[in-house]
Amino acid sequence: MKDDEPATAGMPQADVMARLRVVLVGPQHPGNIGAAARAMKVMGLSDLVLVAPERYPDAEATARASGADDVLAGARVVDTLEAAIGDCVLAIGTSARARRTSWPLADPRTAAERAVAAAARQPVALVFGRERSGLTNAELDRCQLHLQVPTNPEYASLNLAAAVQLVAYELRVAAGARVAAGEAPREPVTAADMEGLYGHWQAVLEASGFINHEHPHMLMRRLRRLFNRAAPDRIELNILRGALRSLDPRRRGDD
Repeated sequence: MKDDEPATAGMPQADVMARLRVVLVGPQHPGNIGAAARAMKVMGLSDLVLVAPERYPDAEATARASGADDVLAGARVVDTLEAAIGDCVLAIGTSARARRTSWPLADPRTAAERAVAAAARQPVALVFGRERSGLTNAELDRCQLHLQVPTNPEYASLNLAAAVQLVAYELRVAAGARVAAGEAPREPVTAADMEGLYGHWQAVLEASGFINHEHPHMLMRRLRRLFNRAAPDRIELNILRGALRSLDPRRRGDD
């Protein structure tokens, strides 16, 4: 492993995600517990701890989980925050309010990167507070880092489950998630293929009178930049060449 690589660089993503714990402190609405479980499962998280929930278990939590029943079934209920994070090497507390005492503060992306890096050693906790009042100062004191979502300052209220979803997404990205293409691999084209395309464009544009064949350079340079940005694959290149052949005025003159 290189010096600048995170300690989790060689770990399977599932192993990293298994060490990331979501802690809900004093959740007041069971629906939010279920929705948070759903948000976790969608992003590959499974370790849920509830600190003194007001109503749990509850049928509404199960209903709002929408299939994430396994996350709810595995959730642990404890009486104190200390019990929830005691085995964690890092606890990150979420806070929507500015505090009088300055504290290490990070946005969700930076906090997620810190969490994933620390998860190479032992569990890491992402701690969320009550729907109405969030975490107390005493609870935040037990967290080594505070996470704050950069919301609209005129309306900063964020639903508990929505906050869990946002942070869970950043954790998954930081752990190395990649979007699946959902399509066949793109066949690349060579530099020679692209030169053939540029020559074809120039010939057709000159034949149509769109550009002066004595001074094609600036327009052709811009076309090169356009197609370099687009990076067409083999199928797209063939479509372009076919379209140029059908539009070539010299071909229509032969018909």
